Amino acid sequence: MMTWFDALLVTLLAVMTALGARRGLAGLAWGGLGMTICFLVASLGGPLVTTGAALLLGLGCAVMIVRLLPHAAEQPWHLLAGGVGGLALGGVLIATVALGFPLDVRVTPAGTTGVYPSVNMPPAIYEAVRNSALQNSLRGVWGSNIALRTLLIPDQTRRQ
Repeated sequence: MMTWFDALLVTLLAVMTALGARRGLAGLAWGGLGMTICFLVASLGGPLVTTGAALLLGLGCAVMIVRLLPHAAEQPWHLLAGGVGGLALGGVLIATVALGFPLDVRVTPAGTTGVYPSVNMPPAIYEAVRNSALQNSLRGVWGSNIALRTLLIPDQTRRQ
């Protein structure tokens, strides 16, 4: 079932794709470097180091993209390439948003289990997230490889 939360995520993905396409080859570089920066920063430790690294890497990549790729879209295929970059970065963004809600940890006789999303959220948000088709399709990330978990749910990866 599609909820208002799914509509919000799809709209966010469309906006990111359009922004990438508008920039052409710079959009492709923006998407690829943005995902790389997210992964590298998520692999780091404390909040000060993470914030500083994100700012420095983001600024460095922005300057590099502006200098190397100054023109938005010179050829039609540049739009497609930029759209792919925006789609990739948008996919990471919506997956992170969908999996970024609080997690309840329950201790049972069988052991500790995580319940996602937390039942302590406001009812309207809880129902929208719990019934979200996109969020439910991303549940496999919790048991996937460490690189994907580091990119999409870094706080949960560091706890384990």
